[in-house]
Amino acid sequence: MTSTHPNTDSHAENRAKDRAEDLARNRAEGLAGRPVKAHAGNPVEGHADNPVEIHAGNPVETYAELQKRALRVLAAGQVVGAAALGSAITVGIYVVEDIVGVDTPWLGLAGACVTAGAAIMAQLLSRVMRRRGRRAGMQLGYGLAALGSLLAFAGVETGLLPIFLVGLVLFGAGTATNLLARYAATDLAAPGHRSTAMGRILFASTFGAIAGPLLIIPAEQAGESWFGLAKYSGPWLLSALLFTATMINVAVRLRPDPLLILQVVMGKTSATAGATSATTGATSATTGKAGAATENAGAATGTTSVDRPVSLPVALAAIRNDPTARLGLIAMVLTQLVMIGLMAMAPVVMKHQGHETLGPFVLSIHLVGMYAFSPLAGRYADRFGPRAALRAGVWVMIGSSVLSLVAGHSVLIMFLSMGALGIGSTMGLIAGSSLLSDNVPADVRVQVQGTADLLTAASGGIAGLAAGVILTTIGFGLLGVVAALLTLPILLALRQS
Repeated sequence: MTSTHPNTDSHAENRAKDRAEDLARNRAEGLAGRPVKAHAGNPVEGHADNPVEIHAGNPVETYAELQKRALRVLAAGQVVGAAALGSAITVGIYVVEDIVGVDTPWLGLAGACVTAGAAIMAQLLSRVMRRRGRRAGMQLGYGLAALGSLLAFAGVETGLLPIFLVGLVLFGAGTATNLLARYAATDLAAPGHRSTAMGRILFASTFGAIAGPLLIIPAEQAGESWFGLAKYSGPWLLSALLFTATMINVAVRLRPDPLLILQVVMGKTSATAGATSATTGATSATTGKAGAATENAGAATGTTSVDRPVSLPVALAAIRNDPTARLGLIAMVLTQLVMIGLMAMAPVVMKHQGHETLGPFVLSIHLVGMYAFSPLAGRYADRFGPRAALRAGVWVMIGSSVLSLVAGHSVLIMFLSMGALGIGSTMGLIAGSSLLSDNVPADVRVQVQGTADLLTAASGGIAGLAAGVILTTIGFGLLGVVAALLTLPILLALRQS
């Protein structure tokens, strides 16, 4: 009997589309030892204006080799990109204090601008990636971040807050690009290993996360003594150089583009998916129609459905229509709220205690917790499931929030609290990303990923602004209580799902 549920057609079509991608990924996994065939002058068909290239000196490569190379390039970019972010983002709070005044309730303005920029750029970059591939989107993101660093430098030198804040918005493109890189790591990943691939890329950020904050004081001193710059100007110039290096790394080395390769594989298996759907039509007539429609569309246009533009409402509808995808989004958004709210204010608390020089190291500990444990978090999610990883991450974040009750009076406890916060947030990020990506239709997945990062970054901006007000009003300890309460909806959603 055919179901009369209003979402039957939608779910059936989504199953057909997901079957097509699973077929493509399984084919890629099965062909791991076989070459990707190339023609002279047209190595692997892709977009007409942006073909998928195979390295000139090695025209035939296997899928496994392509995935390994993509991970190496992305990992290198994460190291330098994380260093660029870490070497300047902490300084932003101090710049606002210098311009606006100490004890201002707008301490979170710097972080809010960065996260607002990340939210805007996540949508823009995901659209570029969808149409032109990961490489084009990442080049644009790192380039905008370098420009933002230069504008922030100009704002510090002139003492003009508007220029500085505009620079921070563009600087946020670096955050968005580094986060979107985790999805690039899964484009060619074998089924069952996507969370592990994400974890490897996030782990690479550990080295940059350590190096970046350690470079703040040398950059400040070099700027002051060598060039006569303002105290907080040097780190922004350093960030501009690092983002430029990362942009060049992606432009030169991320070839062929992993997302374009995936689109080609999916396109070549669309007819097979349609035939499979038609074969199972006796069991699900609606699914058969969806599979046939997919096959006919591919035959008529010569392209896959990933080439068609996807609007923001369509991406949101794809998340809303699947309860597991909704859980993933809730996890990502609330994890970001808790993490930004506490982490952004920690250096301010350290400065007010007379430990300004330790502020960057607190950020380093947080980022080490966030990135160094990401491979373990990824393996945990792949082995026990993303729900189990998410539940564990929430309890770690609650523990961090409890420690923050007294962290304002102890440097050691502050370090422990921020380290635990990093571990919990990376578990939430990886688990939430997996729950989201694995449960939306393949033809809207890239735009859904950008939409999720937009909402996640926007929540971080709200958290940064609100945390500054809460800190100056009721203190860091009660800010931790608010953070702990924000994790409860995730536990509730886990129970209901």
